[in-house]
Amino acid sequence: MADDPQRNFRSAYYEKVGFRGVEEKKSLEILLKDNPLGILPPHSDSHALVGSYRKEQYQDILQALEVMRYISSSTPSTHVYLRMFQLESQTLPRCSEASLPDEENEDFLSISRAMEEIVDDPVDCYWLIKCFVNQFHTKFGDSVPHLPKSLEHYLSQEEPRLLNHLKNSGALHQLPYSLWFRRCFAGCLPECSLQRVWDKVISGSCKILVFVALEILLSYKIVLMGINRPEGVVKFLCNIPQENTDAIVTKAIDLWHKYSGTLIHAI
Repeated sequence: MADDPQRNFRSAYYEKVGFRGVEEKKSLEILLKDNPLGILPPHSDSHALVGSYRKEQYQDILQALEVMRYISSSTPSTHVYLRMFQLESQTLPRCSEASLPDEENEDFLSISRAMEEIVDDPVDCYWLIKCFVNQFHTKFGDSVPHLPKSLEHYLSQEEPRLLNHLKNSGALHQLPYSLWFRRCFAGCLPECSLQRVWDKVISGSCKILVFVALEILLSYKIVLMGINRPEGVVKFLCNIPQENTDAIVTKAIDLWHKYSGTLIHAI
């Protein structure tokens, strides 16, 4: 599978921390000059030292959580990342409440599971999850609630018949917006397609999420037009076939470029 030549945060990250052999395009080098996730220090000479500090910090947080009995050797790694993130962000719940993750925590866990498919090393994985989630909330937290309306707008431009069907069946307001927009398609798209979407998000556009959702609707419009109950629509969209997702993302990027000059695209 050919990656999008303009965005690939994994290759940039591994190249800059010293793992050679992963291709890094010139256009990507230009994109990442500002270090969009804030993971790497500006001077390459300090990467090894900072890496060792972050590993020590990771181990310190891990040990603290073990001492406080929030985690154990049997705790799933994604839940370990969640507790580490909560401890660092001062949102760690009481132990008696820690077994009941809320919806926001489920978003974090979904992103964590997807990131584990991309990154092997647990220290690197945690730092990428942490920085990705923080950046997304900081940059796009105010925009995310408006993305469903943007999706409706673009769907009216591309396929008004499908939009009307979704409205008339009551499915439009029950589409899996949390899966698409708050979890950035983690748990919906396989890693090979998901990383291309996340590259765009990291580079500064949460609107790519709208166009991926739009292209999913367009790609399966015949199926969706044949479903008249909203729960059937949601069930299908939460479990879309995985073999065609790379083509969907490619077409979504084309739509993103198509509408890139319009005012509503500014989110």
